[in-house]
Amino acid sequence: MKWIKDLVDGDHLIGQLLVTQANKGITEKGMAYINVSFQDKTGSLEAKKWDATDADLATLVPGAVVNVDGVINLYKNQNQLKILSVSKVEDFDSLDLTQFQKVSPIPLDEMKARLDKYLHSFKDKDVEKVTNAVIEHFYNKYINYPAAVRIHHEFGSGILHHSLTMADMAEAVAKVYPQVDRDILVAGALLHDIGKTIEYENPLMPKQTTEGKLIGHISIMYAEFRKIVDSLGIKSEVPLLLEHMILAHHGKLEFGSPVLPCTREALLLSEIDMMDSRMMVLDKAYANVKPGEFTEKLWMMDNTSFYKPKDR
Repeated sequence: MKWIKDLVDGDHLIGQLLVTQANKGITEKGMAYINVSFQDKTGSLEAKKWDATDADLATLVPGAVVNVDGVINLYKNQNQLKILSVSKVEDFDSLDLTQFQKVSPIPLDEMKARLDKYLHSFKDKDVEKVTNAVIEHFYNKYINYPAAVRIHHEFGSGILHHSLTMADMAEAVAKVYPQVDRDILVAGALLHDIGKTIEYENPLMPKQTTEGKLIGHISIMYAEFRKIVDSLGIKSEVPLLLEHMILAHHGKLEFGSPVLPCTREALLLSEIDMMDSRMMVLDKAYANVKPGEFTEKLWMMDNTSFYKPKDR
């Protein structure tokens, strides 16, 4: 079986895929069909099962890995799978679930090494103590969890990937603007999204927890941060500055930040966060179009369609 990213128009697909979404529809003639979203570690694939039966509905449920037989067709310049038949995978426990989870394109060992380097790079001992304590508390989930369900960095180790990219950008910005507190800015990049380890569950097919829906990762992280840092007995304003970074990193009240950025470092962090998330959204959109074509309208980019320049 080909990976999803390698499928082309006309391919006959026989293999196993993870169901991430499924919903029933009815045609104008009263026939049932199912819209399905599949996933493997390389990407997602939209599909349809026409003339759907009750058995199909019972099989195509989110979270299930199923045996699929179907044909790839182009629909609005996107691959779509016409499902010919589908059946349950009986021996679920024997599956290698890593084959169905989208993961960071950067090897985990490489990212862990980069993280360790950053954690030992702080000159301010209070920043070092706080950052290491918080990340150590959440470490296993921090290095493995996705950063979202769908929008950006929605793959295994997505939080780590996103945080390290932002730390790299923070490091560069601090060199351009020497008046910036480099340690506070880099620490904010590493810590800002760590609340998503509580906001989400099931990294194979991430979804929001009840706490995530009711409170959100920013407020969750603020509370967790206070508990951890209070135990360290730090007397400087470092914890306060980092708390502000966490609370303000979405940049605007309407984007979910309880407060607006009120320090130079908090403002830069919100800009860096927006830049990295938008670049990831744009990369995903560009992957689905050929040079010389436009992407679909991207709601995160004010519903703008972006042109993919021709190869030069």
